[in-house]
Amino acid sequence: MGFSLLKTKFAQEALGRSLAYYLRLVRRTNRFTVEPADVYERVRGELPLIIAMWHGQHVMIPFARPEWMPSCSLVSRHGDGGFNAVALRELGIGAIRGSGASGKKVREKGGAPAFLAMLRRLAAGDTMVLTADIPKRARICGPGIVQLARASGRPIHPIAVVTSRRIDFNSWDRASIGLPFGRGAIVVGDPVWVARDADEATCEAARLAVQTGLDAVHERAYALIGARDPGAGLREIQAAKAMAKADAA
Repeated sequence: MGFSLLKTKFAQEALGRSLAYYLRLVRRTNRFTVEPADVYERVRGELPLIIAMWHGQHVMIPFARPEWMPSCSLVSRHGDGGFNAVALRELGIGAIRGSGASGKKVREKGGAPAFLAMLRRLAAGDTMVLTADIPKRARICGPGIVQLARASGRPIHPIAVVTSRRIDFNSWDRASIGLPFGRGAIVVGDPVWVARDADEATCEAARLAVQTGLDAVHERAYALIGARDPGAGLREIQAAKAMAKADAA
């Protein structure tokens, strides 16, 4: 009953507004270093963009958006997606409900309609923000974000936003949420462009470039605040588990 109550519109609104208020507090009370320092001037000529992030880091990403950049984010249909969408709205960011998936879960997650909606928003001039990895496959870039860049002709920019004072959760994606009164870092990587006529090999190279770019910006962002990325090594851990499972089968 308690869980059902949390899923009501009233509860989602209350939780979302509270989260937005908290995030504003964190933003105001942390001293952020932006790298490259002139990145916002650099990307003005590239708008709209596709902003790539890792799962677990999505709560902090709104800090990176300048007021002049109209943006929209892909938000899950399930779980905490409802109040996250409300929080984004309060922070001036639109939301498209859906998420990446594999196998039989593609339809359930709403990936296809969300993909078309993202293309429309990019065509209208909105920057799209989405996770590069799909649920339960942390730090492994999926093909979806590359296909979005290919279909839209817009560049992908890897991004990391971290704070020195934060809570790191022992979740599958090693999620983090910042705390007030610390230091922060916003690091943006070089763009990854995907031609509309890109073949399978070229798309795979772009996928790996996004993955490498996200690893690099996270490593740099945590270095700037004197910490280590709690999600570093997740990809290798998952690979080892998969290998062990295959050996046992």
